[in-house]
Amino acid sequence: MEFIQDPRAIEDTSMDIIETCLPSLRELPEGERQIIRRIVHTTGDVNIAKLIKISPDAVDAGLGAMREGRPIFTDVQMLRSGISPVKLEQFNIQTMCLIKDPEVAAEAKRTGKTRAMIAVAKAAPKLEGGIIAIGNAPTALFELCAMVSRGELKPALVVGTPVGFVGAKESKELLIETPVPYITVEGTRGGSTIAVAALNALLKLA
Repeated sequence: MEFIQDPRAIEDTSMDIIETCLPSLRELPEGERQIIRRIVHTTGDVNIAKLIKISPDAVDAGLGAMREGRPIFTDVQMLRSGISPVKLEQFNIQTMCLIKDPEVAAEAKRTGKTRAMIAVAKAAPKLEGGIIAIGNAPTALFELCAMVSRGELKPALVVGTPVGFVGAKESKELLIETPVPYITVEGTRGGSTIAVAALNALLKLA
């Protein structure tokens, strides 16, 4: 059986197939088009395209933060590990994930809150003008939206794609209503790989 072996050819062919299946992508601004293509490619599902929501200011805000070398916070280590190290180094971007921080774990145990919620609050002083990516924990996104609404945090961009059946859909609906640039996926679908896809698409554009 013959198959494509060259990595670049595999990716290029995949993107061509995606655009053939989703001709409406050609009508979108380049930044949104690239993010949606990358998420569709990552999930292997063209149907997810209709669920992707990108605020009008999200691409410019994200690119600006990256070009300025602003930090990227992630809710879980898997998300952090998936971000292109070459691009991070190119823009001198530091990444941060506090989910395993002993102080975070101790406070979560003391308060009864999730570690993801505590991690967002603990990292907040370092995230002004940065990018926050939440791919796993709805509670972290709820906490983030509350902090933004109270004026306690002003990130440049939130990539909010938590997955699951408890709070994920609702947390993303709240993100859309929160005054902050965002990239999200409606409903219960989501995950760290989708957040990584959005971030790496932006890094490539930057």
